[in-house]
Amino acid sequence: MSLRGRRVVLGVCGSIAAYKVVQVARDLTLAGAEVNVVMTESATRFVTPLTFHAITGREVVTDAWQGWMGHPEGHVALADRAELILVAPASAQTLARLALGLCDDMLGLTVLASDAPLVIAPAMHHRMWNHPATRAHVAALRERGATVIQPDTGLLASGAVGEGRLPEPPEILGAVRWRLGRRGRLAGKRVVVTAGGTREPLDPVRYLGNRSSGRMGYALAQAATDEGGDVTIVSANVSLPEPWGAEVRRVGTAEEMLRATREACERADVLIMAAAVADYRPESPSDAKIKKSGEGLSIRLVETEDVVASIDRPGLIKVGFAAETHDLETNARAKMAKKRLSLIVANDAAATIGAEDACVALLYPDGRREEHGPLPKAEIAERIVEAVCRLAGQS
Repeated sequence: MSLRGRRVVLGVCGSIAAYKVVQVARDLTLAGAEVNVVMTESATRFVTPLTFHAITGREVVTDAWQGWMGHPEGHVALADRAELILVAPASAQTLARLALGLCDDMLGLTVLASDAPLVIAPAMHHRMWNHPATRAHVAALRERGATVIQPDTGLLASGAVGEGRLPEPPEILGAVRWRLGRRGRLAGKRVVVTAGGTREPLDPVRYLGNRSSGRMGYALAQAATDEGGDVTIVSANVSLPEPWGAEVRRVGTAEEMLRATREACERADVLIMAAAVADYRPESPSDAKIKKSGEGLSIRLVETEDVVASIDRPGLIKVGFAAETHDLETNARAKMAKKRLSLIVANDAAATIGAEDACVALLYPDGRREEHGPLPKAEIAERIVEAVCRLAGQS
């Protein structure tokens, strides 16, 4: 939803990696963005303009004299309409031309005529990427405010192995979302999101845990990033792609979650406690693997410290989750009062933990109640972050 209706100019340059950018154009278009493709002459030798026209449903510009949508000064019209310019793949030649402000082709003209944010995804041979001239051009572009995505390391088209591969489409899309969100309603706000499920060791190979996948926490982190927040994720045992631009601090146990969250919240404006933190842990984990003895096994459990309740300072917006199996609203409101929350998200634990979709109720201290779902967790996360924006006075 963060890309719906957004206007993106996609500059495609001459590189074998241009075929990957067809997927980027498709992903942007499917996400609801208006994608206007500008191709350099050399780019058309790798992928035809017809391919991008078919994907985006829009005119593809390849010539500075071509105009755009009937406008005699096509580069000015494109530049004025663009909310963001993405150059991918950016060849070494294009990096040099953009750094020097050369504008004798449609892409250079459009970039120079626009004050829209610029995102660049380079792709080239590793020696070209590491050449001092290329490094100087990248430094100049970054100094002017461009976001230059670091190329991946791996097998290159030449057969060499090194740094210079075009980042994968999800990473490019993540950078676009991050850059578009910099002027969002949470711009300048520090947002801490906890995600995943903690694991409390029984012995060196076993643990007490839960079925939390971390999807909701990561969706919340992405939604907060889309709104311009500076996001830190305290992540417990999660195997999911990280939202572009977010800082991730990995933890394992409830105690580690407590320490990392306290530290992250020292200067935070918002805490969204989406992690499933263990309420109990083994009092004395075994140093060696526990063997079968033919008899029952008793393990003494002790309570862990409540993370969100232990963090409290003036001005901090605290959002908690109540994953319950019965008396959902009663238990959720009691938890909200006990932990001094600004908002609590109540959901059915059995139906939600580990699932793709969710159905939630947003409960406020003043008695208000909002129901959302069933919806994909990404959309639920956007509704929750919308509520956070209102609490932060940015509705």
